[in-house]
Amino acid sequence: MASLMKHFKTLALLVLVVNLSYQYHIGDAAKNEGLGASFIFGDSLVDAGNNNYLSTLSKANVPPNGIDFKLSGGNPTGRFTNGRTIGDIVGEELGQPKYAVPFLAPNATGKAILYGVNYASGGGGILNATGSIFVNRLGMDVQIDYFNITRKEIDKLLGKSEARDFLMKKSFFSITVGSNDFLNNYLLPVVSIGARISESPDAFVDDMINHFRTQLTRLYQLDARKFVIANVGPIGCIPYQKIINELNENECVDLANKLALQYNGRLKDLVAELNENLPGATFALANVYDLVMELIQNYDKYGFTTASRACCGSGSGSGGQLGGIIPCGPTSSLCSDRYKHVFWDSYHPSEAANLILAKYLLDGDKTYISPINLRQLRDL
Repeated sequence: MASLMKHFKTLALLVLVVNLSYQYHIGDAAKNEGLGASFIFGDSLVDAGNNNYLSTLSKANVPPNGIDFKLSGGNPTGRFTNGRTIGDIVGEELGQPKYAVPFLAPNATGKAILYGVNYASGGGGILNATGSIFVNRLGMDVQIDYFNITRKEIDKLLGKSEARDFLMKKSFFSITVGSNDFLNNYLLPVVSIGARISESPDAFVDDMINHFRTQLTRLYQLDARKFVIANVGPIGCIPYQKIINELNENECVDLANKLALQYNGRLKDLVAELNENLPGATFALANVYDLVMELIQNYDKYGFTTASRACCGSGSGSGGQLGGIIPCGPTSSLCSDRYKHVFWDSYHPSEAANLILAKYLLDGDKTYISPINLRQLRDL
């Protein structure tokens, strides 16, 4: 009898543990549901595979891209890095149970879109002419057209009132764009000589800011309220620029960085203007320029061995001024210590660098993300 009672007590304890575990997981799911979706716009820094579905020269769907991306078993996904993009990492850290699905992917339908959608495209920019050298890419205007399609689908899934609430209160809109407008438009000799003769840097930056204002206002009109806008990084310091300009490891291209800083100054003013003029919206500005420069200048402090040589390609076989436009592929040389390189290829950060960048944006102070960080933005 005592043995039987002991057996029942053990069974009751087991049932209690299972129930508590079940309630814990249900609570987790409810918490995750409360986060809503992450809508990601931009260029190859955050492309999660849209360019796989385009006839384009800007692709990352070949090895060794994705070699450290666990979900795919190390197979390429179309991400222009060895693992996760900064958009993937931020989503994970904020409790999103699934990565935002690429808009052009066949599975970007039904309830999958309620976790978020990624519209970013390698080669894309603010201006429609940007990235034409790649043949096809999705610029910001097209990306917002595509979000408008998603917006209507969310209405159908949730009903109009709940859809607005979901987008305004529970969803993130992150935009990482602008680098290509310089690298693959204004600064690219083959396509931009005419533009540079006819348009001063001031006029070109004006053009970018005016287009971007219209694009962000359009997203606001489609019920976006929580924005994170990345400024342009130190594009004069990426390995590609060092290669084509035959610079030493610790040198950067002045013109490229000056243009980035000029644009970033105007972008800061634009974000302040939108925060003031668009009721209910919060625009957080991610100071990617200073953050990446911090990594480049103090790489050893963060455990890296180089911030000038790419892991994939390592700067070899650049092929002159057009070399490296297709950044990393099966014939590229590959470093053995991927987590010791700030740059994965000639253009893009490694996953190890993305993890550090994401951490600063999630929890950092106003030096790198203002007026609030991403965790605070989520909790508004």
